[in-house]
Amino acid sequence: MEIDLLSLKPAERYKILASLVTPRPIAWVTTVDQAGRVNAAPFSFFNVFGSNPPLVAFAPGNKEPGIPKDTARNIRQNREFVIHLVPEDLTEAMVSTSAPLPEGVNELEAANLTTTPSLRIAPPRITEAPIALECTEHQTMEIGANRLVIGIVQHIYVKDGILDPENYQLDSSNWAPIGRMASPSGYCRTSDLFEKSLNDI
Repeated sequence: MEIDLLSLKPAERYKILASLVTPRPIAWVTTVDQAGRVNAAPFSFFNVFGSNPPLVAFAPGNKEPGIPKDTARNIRQNREFVIHLVPEDLTEAMVSTSAPLPEGVNELEAANLTTTPSLRIAPPRITEAPIALECTEHQTMEIGANRLVIGIVQHIYVKDGILDPENYQLDSSNWAPIGRMASPSGYCRTSDLFEKSLNDI
């Protein structure tokens, strides 16, 4: 099968890319608007892209043509956001925050979640999430109809037991985030892992 991607409609391109480029980590993002109201939404076009400086990037789209989603608008105004990674027990809550609620309605309250103040930036973190990356906007790029937010991670909250505080080694028995699979509703678990190195070949 050969696919001339640029000859297809954007919705068809999205379906193909979102189905094939998997699994993807999920950025569960909190921001605040100019009135200080908290917004939360998940995005799966997301990853980490460097460590010096520590870079993350994700792609919040538009509500409709020309009108950015609340997350993108809030970052453009305040230049700060928190990215949370999602464990399996918060899947339902995370998905619920993707619902199109009226502007100003707090998605976290609707999902029975709470917030804790961040240490370095204004947007709070989701208390129930075991990992939170406090970020400042480095740049937002507009490429065609795409929007790519590039952030610099300023501070990380990690629940005790996930990383060894001496050497930062991950304890995978205490951390198994979910990943995004094919749209519209595919997810995967990361609890079934294996290791392979050059020494094993």
